[in-house]
Amino acid sequence: MFMLKLLALDRFTILLFVMVILASVVPVSGQAAEVFSVITTVAIAILFFLHGAKLSREAVIQGMMHWKLHALVFTFTFALFPILGLLAKPILVPMLGQELYWGFLFMCFLPSTVQSSIAFTSVAKGNVASAVCSASFSNLIGMFITPVLVGIFILGQSEHGFDPTNSIIQITLLLLVPFILGQLLRPYVFPQMLKLPKLVKVFDQGSILMVVYGAFSGAVVAGLWHQVSGMTLLLLIIACSVLLTLVMWLAWVVPQWLGFAREDQIAAFFCSSKKTLASGVPMAQILFIGQPLGMIVLPIMIFHQIQLMVCGVIANYLEKQPDSTEPQELNS
Repeated sequence: MFMLKLLALDRFTILLFVMVILASVVPVSGQAAEVFSVITTVAIAILFFLHGAKLSREAVIQGMMHWKLHALVFTFTFALFPILGLLAKPILVPMLGQELYWGFLFMCFLPSTVQSSIAFTSVAKGNVASAVCSASFSNLIGMFITPVLVGIFILGQSEHGFDPTNSIIQITLLLLVPFILGQLLRPYVFPQMLKLPKLVKVFDQGSILMVVYGAFSGAVVAGLWHQVSGMTLLLLIIACSVLLTLVMWLAWVVPQWLGFAREDQIAAFFCSSKKTLASGVPMAQILFIGQPLGMIVLPIMIFHQIQLMVCGVIANYLEKQPDSTEPQELNS
C-alpha cells in the first residue's frame, strides 16, 4: 500500500512515465534526435562536473580505495548476470526464440550503466564517490570483457574485431574529464553550489528523464515493437522483470550481509543491478554484423526502461529515509 501511494504521489516517478508516453506518441527523430543527443551529452557532462565539484578530495580517494565494493559490483555485473542468463536458456529459448534469447544473454554480458547509476546513488544519498569509480570501471573493463563473453557463448568464435579505443576515449571525455575538472575547480565552484543546494539534484533527475525519453524514442523510431508478437513481448518483459527483481534483491542483501555502511550499500545496489543501453547498442552493431540486430538490442531496451522506472521509485524512497550509518532493510 505504501508503494502504491509513493507511485501516486512522487513527482519524479510520474515524470518518468510521462517521458515514456511522450516518446511513444511523439518520439524525437532525425536531426532533432541528433540535437537532443547533444543536449543530453552536455547535461551529463555538467552533472559530472558538479559531482566533481561537490565531492571533497578525501571522499574521492576513499571511494577509489573501496576495493570490496568494486569487487562486488564487478562480480554481479560480469559473473552473476551471465550465470543467470545462461541458466535461463532452457526456459527462455522455447518462450522467446533463439534470436531474442541471444539478445537477452547479450544484455547479461553488458557492463553497468554509468550516469544513471551515479545519479540514482546521489538521489538516494549513497556513496557517490564509490559509485563513480565502480560504474566507470565497469564500463571501461566491459569494453574488453563483453566481446569475449559474446564470442564464447553466443557467436562461438567472434569473427569481427572489436576496438574499444574510441569508446574508452568517449567515456573519458564525457565522464572522467568533467569530474576531474570539477575537482580542480572545487574551491571556486563549491561555494556557489552551497547557494543553490538543489542544483545537483535537478541535473541528477533531469539527465535521467532525458535518457529515458531519448532511449525510448530510438526504440519507437526503429520500429522494434513490430518485430515480435504481443505475447512474445509480454514474455520478454516478464523475463527482464524477474531477472531484475532477483538481482536487485541480491544486490541489496549481499552488501548488508557483508557489513557495508548504508551509503556503500546504496552505491553497490545501484551499480550492481543495472545494464547499459548507451554502450550496448554500439557494441551490438559491431559484434553482431549480419545478425538480426533489432532482436539483439530489444531485450536491453526493455530492461533499460524497467530498471530506470524501478530505480527511480527506489531512489526516491531511500532519499526519504532517515540517515543512518548502519545498513537498513529496503522495506523498512
